[in-house]
Amino acid sequence: MYTSFFGFKENPFNLTPDPRYLFLSTYHKEALDHLLYGINERKGFIAITGGIGTGKTTICRALLSQLEESIKSALIFNSFISDTELLEIINQEFGIDGKMAVSTKKEYIDKLNQFLLKTFSLGGNAVLLIDEAQNLSHNVLEQIRMISNLETEREKLIQIVLVGQFELNELLASSSLRQLNERIMVRYELRPLDREDVQGYVEHRLVVGGGRGNVRFTNGALKAIYESSQGNPRRINAICDRALLAAYARDEFTISKETVRKATEDITGDVAPKTRTRDWPQKRVTLLAVLLSLLIFLAGLAVWTYRAHISGIFSPKEEVAVPIPKSGQKVSLPIPKREVVSLFLSEEASLAVLFRLFKEKAEKNGYAGSTVHIGLFSFNTKIENCIMFKRPFRVPLPTSGALQSPSPSQAGIVSSTDSSSRYLLVHKVTADAATVIDAEGKDRPVTTDFLRTHWGQEVSWVYPYENKDVSLVKGMTGPGVLKVQEALKKIGYPLEITGTYDDSTLRHIKKFQSGYGLIPDGIAGTRTKALLYQMSE
Repeated sequence: MYTSFFGFKENPFNLTPDPRYLFLSTYHKEALDHLLYGINERKGFIAITGGIGTGKTTICRALLSQLEESIKSALIFNSFISDTELLEIINQEFGIDGKMAVSTKKEYIDKLNQFLLKTFSLGGNAVLLIDEAQNLSHNVLEQIRMISNLETEREKLIQIVLVGQFELNELLASSSLRQLNERIMVRYELRPLDREDVQGYVEHRLVVGGGRGNVRFTNGALKAIYESSQGNPRRINAICDRALLAAYARDEFTISKETVRKATEDITGDVAPKTRTRDWPQKRVTLLAVLLSLLIFLAGLAVWTYRAHISGIFSPKEEVAVPIPKSGQKVSLPIPKREVVSLFLSEEASLAVLFRLFKEKAEKNGYAGSTVHIGLFSFNTKIENCIMFKRPFRVPLPTSGALQSPSPSQAGIVSSTDSSSRYLLVHKVTADAATVIDAEGKDRPVTTDFLRTHWGQEVSWVYPYENKDVSLVKGMTGPGVLKVQEALKKIGYPLEITGTYDDSTLRHIKKFQSGYGLIPDGIAGTRTKALLYQMSE
């Protein structure tokens, strides 16, 4: 309903397990790494568990899309089956010839064994992936254990991945399945998103869905989303979907905290608070009185302890250290409040300056608004990698630790510790210095140490992409491939620009992805192309 209003190509918060929308938080990346490690190293059994809606099925779909052609795969998503049905479905999924009539489990296993031996002889591998594995019966799980016995003297012929809810751990821990449980060599428990990941998750889905950067969730809205969802991706999708619908009804492009809370109430209802209001009114009044007394005492103690500092706050002037060029010594000079400029920008200010700088450059480069979407792309990286960045980007302040004032080389600049100002807008980073953009849009030099102290890991920048922004894979040709090859060439990768996604392009894409923390799958998707865009001006 609201997709065309906001300029999306599709609903960015659908609940379907689309691997294009997989956001690699720390936990999701580790889960995927565990899967790839277990499969590539032929560990036999792998178990991935997690709560409802944490993204287990989406990771399964993403895994299948990243496997090499030499790896044959079979996905089973219906776990309410018998042991004979299991064997039949496995053979069907592997594409094993079923022209000959098969009626017994032995015949199914013999055909499967022949297929696995042939695959192994050709240098390949086979993966059996079972979703919702907590629903499997003991007989089926015992049959799966027997399938794992299909192996050579040195290698496992089939890698079996069990994906399920936490009940799967309890099931495997039962005494009757002890032999199977002891064979699981790789395990991982998928957790919900952290508070810091929610913004990146929401922005990632907006970009993949075709967002142009005109939809914005405020900091308060993102905090409310986390509080309501506790980082559960499925709940986040449901809340954001309802919030966008409410914003559409009011012709708004900014999603506020109030909109999110109303959306949460529409989805879950607001019953719990009402049932608690009459339980213990007298105890609550007493508790509030005690807390109020404690707060008054602590406030008085703080005023006495920091009386000198507090008195300075209400002084009409503020002291800032500035260098004296001739002597190199520092003196404190009074600077009027109106001349103080903050390096730490608010959410609104950082976005406004970031998009304004892009617009100014876009007008020179002639981007066509009808064919190009403008989105905000987020990427977790270290400060050292940003030396290669060619375009402005923003980085959030770390959630803990005191903010430090700029070094004396930044004369006339004061770092605000206001909680609403929480982004640094970075123009350029070198090995020993950096340039940031202040609230007035002016470049200001800072030291690398200052930038490192206020580094919040997640950087974001404006990324223009075509209406039909498709992932590029080996064998494809066209302008999109040409653009990727030109970007790689500018960065320094020695390849020939042909417009064809050949073996050389695939090899260099994998090398680029591996070097900057992306999954080295050789697919030039949105994440890879956005990073190439940032590094190849």
